[in-house]
Amino acid sequence: MSRPRLVIVGAGIVGCALADELTQRGWTDVTVVDQGPLFAAGGSSSHAPGLVFQTNPSKTMTEFAAYTVRKYTDLGDSCFRQVGGLEVATTPERLTDLHRKLGWAESWGVEASLLDGDECARLWPLLDRGKVLGGLHVRSDGLASAVTCGATQAERAMERGARFLPGHTVVGIEQRGGRVTGVSVVTSEGHRTIPADVVVCAAGFWGPSIGAMAGLTVPLLPLAHQYAMTGPLAPQPEGPILRHQDRDLYFRRHGDHIGIGSYAHRPMPVGQHEIGPKGTTMPSVQAFTEEDFEPAWRDAVELLPALAESKYEDGINGVFSFTPDGFPLIGEAPELDGFWLAEAVWVTHSAGVARAVAEVLVDGRSTVDLHECELSRFEQAQLSPAFVEERGKQNFVEVYDIIHPLQPMESPRPLRISPFHVRQRELGASFLESAGWERPHWFERNVPLLEDLVRRRRDEYADVPEEAAGFAAEPLLGMAQRDAWAGRYWSPVAAAESWATRERVALYDMTPLKRIEVSGPGAAAFLQRMTTNNVDKKPGSVTYTLMLDIAGGIRSDLTVARLDEETFQVGANGNLDLEWLTRHAPGGVRVRDLTPGTCCVGVWGPQARELVQGLTDLDMSHEGFRYFTCKRGYVGHVPVLAMRVSYVGELGWELYTTADMGLKLWDTLWAPGLAVAGGRAAFNSLRLEKGYRLWGVDMTTEHNPYEAGLGFAVRADKDFVGRDALNEDVTRKLVPLLSTEVVMGKEPVRHAGRTVGYVTSAAYGHTIHRPVAYAWLPIELTEPGTHVDISYFGRRVPAEVAAEPLYDPGMEKIRR
Repeated sequence: MSRPRLVIVGAGIVGCALADELTQRGWTDVTVVDQGPLFAAGGSSSHAPGLVFQTNPSKTMTEFAAYTVRKYTDLGDSCFRQVGGLEVATTPERLTDLHRKLGWAESWGVEASLLDGDECARLWPLLDRGKVLGGLHVRSDGLASAVTCGATQAERAMERGARFLPGHTVVGIEQRGGRVTGVSVVTSEGHRTIPADVVVCAAGFWGPSIGAMAGLTVPLLPLAHQYAMTGPLAPQPEGPILRHQDRDLYFRRHGDHIGIGSYAHRPMPVGQHEIGPKGTTMPSVQAFTEEDFEPAWRDAVELLPALAESKYEDGINGVFSFTPDGFPLIGEAPELDGFWLAEAVWVTHSAGVARAVAEVLVDGRSTVDLHECELSRFEQAQLSPAFVEERGKQNFVEVYDIIHPLQPMESPRPLRISPFHVRQRELGASFLESAGWERPHWFERNVPLLEDLVRRRRDEYADVPEEAAGFAAEPLLGMAQRDAWAGRYWSPVAAAESWATRERVALYDMTPLKRIEVSGPGAAAFLQRMTTNNVDKKPGSVTYTLMLDIAGGIRSDLTVARLDEETFQVGANGNLDLEWLTRHAPGGVRVRDLTPGTCCVGVWGPQARELVQGLTDLDMSHEGFRYFTCKRGYVGHVPVLAMRVSYVGELGWELYTTADMGLKLWDTLWAPGLAVAGGRAAFNSLRLEKGYRLWGVDMTTEHNPYEAGLGFAVRADKDFVGRDALNEDVTRKLVPLLSTEVVMGKEPVRHAGRTVGYVTSAAYGHTIHRPVAYAWLPIELTEPGTHVDISYFGRRVPAEVAAEPLYDPGMEKIRR
């Protein structure tokens, strides 16, 4: 079988690792070009301090780092020294956060432990013991010599046939007919073109320049980061890498010197034109600015008083890559087949990312879920130079901060707003942000509803002893179970909005839901091939379905509405779905993003029919408008596509219209005075009670439909991508847990003293009056009634597996 000709741009640690991974898989026609010398080519790898910390809130990033540790450990001590990692806490808040990080490590399979201050001081004798409250210790973390790691992997790749060409400056990406054909380079001998079927840009902070040659926007911001060395100190054991994240500092040994890295200074973006020119010893190093480092030095001396006997020297402002969301950039260019990115990758994740890219190129999919890292995750609105710079700088500032899982970026906002935004503000919406969209999470106008609900609850349980009433008697319906930090970006008003949805009717802004039109004579056959369920039904039908990868992993879940013989509207999860469908669409099939010009309001609750029927020319009766069907009509003066679906488990419709008519639609629905506004906090609670999965959180490409409880959406009697890889015999399942405390997600689940799974989504179930968490567990522990424990900030939270759905198992509410 012929192998493609592949060119990697960049001989830093990522390019070298990728060449090694590809040649190991049999792709030997691999050429790696770099404008610098081998292997200290002048990019970030050439000056990187080499810290490899594995623990991360992202399962994917943790797995990248864990593979990097395993691979570089096998390369020998000259490449990787497994000295361990120690993160110390000097504040109670940081110590609490270390308990949360310990949970992540346990969830993702990294062995870690919490140490007290004395144990931390034994590992790092220079610590001021009086300032350290405790620390997180990961024995398998360590130090990678980036240049040596790169060279060692390059040598292995060259033994298999790869070529490494120094002094080759890329000046163009050749293409023809929408495909890459080669890389144009300039050398000391002149100009030439290296033919290629696949080009991978692993050029680090030069990525935006290389991407521009291919007509691709690479949302990456180079930023300078300060690193300095102390003078000679008294001999000490090497000890683990040390992080003092309360002051944005890290430390590592260099013999009798200590290296100090600081993120405490102002963000210092570096334009592509400001990067050192070709031929300089280290283009990635900027002049050291002592005034920026002085506060960091004072903080370093405070933690390690012995440093006062020395003085920092040999400082640099080294350039690294940052993205708008802090994740790498992996994937194929949307409009240039064969041009790939492996960008914004630090040494920590280098081998893991290289393996993932090699797997995608050779096997068609990665064994690790990549949705957080895929290039096409960004919307067009998130690709402006101003956005990339502002978010990149903010990520630099927050790199060591304690970040709440719901905490949004503060700027630039608002960026994308629905037509309902002005009314939401009038209702006192508390907005968070996702994919640039402002999304209301609760409404202060609903505080009187909460007060009414509290009175009702008190009346209901007036004759019940407090100890017998349990959760149901709690006046604020679960709020007391969230501490001040965990309860940020949440309000007890969510309880009232949930109650109003279950008892009355609520309006939910569903505008941020990605809407894609697929049309043309071959649209039905195309969607049949791309999805698991039967979507080739009569016009007016709506189908819940999945998209899988070639190994049967869940790429996305979709709601597909057939509008006419040749037109479908697809409710998707984001830009990745748009790119996937666009890339695979055959000639004659058009794929178009409808989202910017349209909007949607979910009208859900037992009084939804009462609200809408008096405003529309459509027959909204159950007989006239069946569940999972759609119709066009009018609500007042507003033309709508009405779709009878519900993501909260109640009667109702999603009403779509054009953006110019959106505000009129909201006002028409609001006028009768029956509805309340509902936010995402209530929405999440309601969907968990009903057992509705959230792609990217509850399931990813690492899970198949049968494991995820979505086998009902698979029609095995038709041909679709991933069908042949599916197996109904599963060893794990996604199941609901009823617990005694509200958790946040990503916590480890234990049984009989061992870690057996992890939590995906969690919320308080305001209808069932119990905290709900969904978790992945081995099949033998998924029987309802099985008792497990959730480890939450180091506390044991009892939980039991429950039968699903937790609410309305007979589907009576939604189908009435």
